[in-house]
Amino acid sequence: MPPSPTPPKRPPHWLLRHCEQAVVAVFLAAGLVSLIGWWAYHGGARGSLVEIERTGRQHASFVVDVNAAAWPELADLPGVGRNLAERIVKSRVENGPYADIEELRRVRGIGPRTMESMRPYLRPIPKRTAVAGP
Repeated sequence: MPPSPTPPKRPPHWLLRHCEQAVVAVFLAAGLVSLIGWWAYHGGARGSLVEIERTGRQHASFVVDVNAAAWPELADLPGVGRNLAERIVKSRVENGPYADIEELRRVRGIGPRTMESMRPYLRPIPKRTAVAGP
């Protein structure tokens, strides 16, 4: 008996058929064209995309008016925590506004070192003679 012919090998069922492969290729090509278009629109080879490393440093100024600030603002000053900030506000309420920045020394806990670390962040207090009124 002659050997029976072997059936032709078929590809596994999980591979795509030719028409499905064409559809996937079209979607991939459309995505690639969209990506290249986006890149070209946003600067492309000119390199005008924003580089974070190239941006300049920005500085913010933090200045506090001791006669108007609440304790949370004062607590942000160097060397001043919540307790000392609350004492500054309490002294301002009990004894009136500060006439000069040096008057902060009347608050228990503010020494020369704390005063010098705070000074760059304190708004100057105008002289009372410079203020209009009776």
